[in-house]
Amino acid sequence: MASTSRTRTGRGRGRGRGRGSGSSSLPPPPSTLPLIIEEFFIVVYEDPLVKKELPKKFADYLDGQEPAKVYLRAADCGPRLWTVEVLFDGQGRMYLDKGWEKFAIAHGVDFGWFVHFKYEGDDVLTVKVFDGTMCRRYYYSDGEDTDDESDDDVKPCIHPL
Repeated sequence: MASTSRTRTGRGRGRGRGRGSGSSSLPPPPSTLPLIIEEFFIVVYEDPLVKKELPKKFADYLDGQEPAKVYLRAADCGPRLWTVEVLFDGQGRMYLDKGWEKFAIAHGVDFGWFVHFKYEGDDVLTVKVFDGTMCRRYYYSDGEDTDDESDDDVKPCIHPL
């Protein structure tokens, strides 16, 4: 018996099937979608208490709406908003400045930690903090002050562990 070999010429299973109807259920390519930057994170590589640079894409997203300050709200830590001044350097970079130190102290932010931000609109950023083990830190409020401008004391959110 002689063996015969067959060569396939592009009519294999799965390739090309379903074409011809002209309709596609695929989403548009990424280059045609609007750029929406709602969530981002920073890694604390330097002193956790000094101003922090936010991603350039987020600064670009806010182009023309450059706020003088933002309000940080720790996720799961009650309604307290931490007022933080924002600096723009004129070269497209955005920094969290005065007020960041209080927030960082109150949440124990340290070297090597990840800080996740979600832009909620109206200059509010919800923040989640991940420690050096890459695990999220959960905080709760003692229920006292909800306005950080009422005094100069740093009243920490409490980590339950």
